[in-house]
Amino acid sequence: MSTRQHPKKPPRGDWHPADIKAALEKAGWSLRRLSLHHGYKSATTLKEALHRPYPKAQRLIAEAIGVDPANIWPGRYPQDTATGGAQSLEKRKHQKAA
Repeated sequence: MSTRQHPKKPPRGDWHPADIKAALEKAGWSLRRLSLHHGYKSATTLKEALHRPYPKAQRLIAEAIGVDPANIWPGRYPQDTATGGAQSLEKRKHQKAA
């Protein structure tokens, strides 16, 4: 019996894990291949990002798909008060630099 507890449903607006896997497949990747490509010893490392916040893995997955991590997991990123949406990675980098 597994001791891990995953939420039954992702926060509203977050992509379903199956949708993330499908988008990776369309881009020519799998979570396993992407993990090994980025030098992780465990082929399942990036899979953790599907169920819990893991910023580095989220970024790698989003880059492989070609979208911003905040588009895939808006529930994990702060809301942009100007637009009411999740802040993009570029906007957060700009704010940190300022």
